Amino acid sequence: MERESRVDEPRYTISVVARLVDLHPQTLRNYEEMGLVVPQRSPGNFRLYTERDVQRLRKIVRLTNDLGVNLAGVEVILNLTERVEALQAEVKALQAQLAALNVEVAAGHGVDDAEET
Repeated sequence: MERESRVDEPRYTISVVARLVDLHPQTLRNYEEMGLVVPQRSPGNFRLYTERDVQRLRKIVRLTNDLGVNLAGVEVILNLTERVEALQAEVKALQAQLAALNVEVAAGHGVDDAEET
């Protein structure tokens, strides 16, 4: 969990991110306007990007530069990717619940017994 919190910690300014992903700061502002990336804001209203934002921007650059996908296509791909990841997490959670129920049944505590307690 700690690793995940570091990925979501706002730490990079727009100029640093622009250098990291080799994009002009105005391009980053355009991507923000389009909703492709949404940096957090500092108390002084400076854009602050997380490591997750940088990863997302690198994916956008790969899609546009390497694969020739237009920005509308990028948006669709990113949305579908997020949906697949959410569904995968849901499947994993359901599998864990099923495994726990199987352990209960194997231990002789049927589902009906568990509901009565």
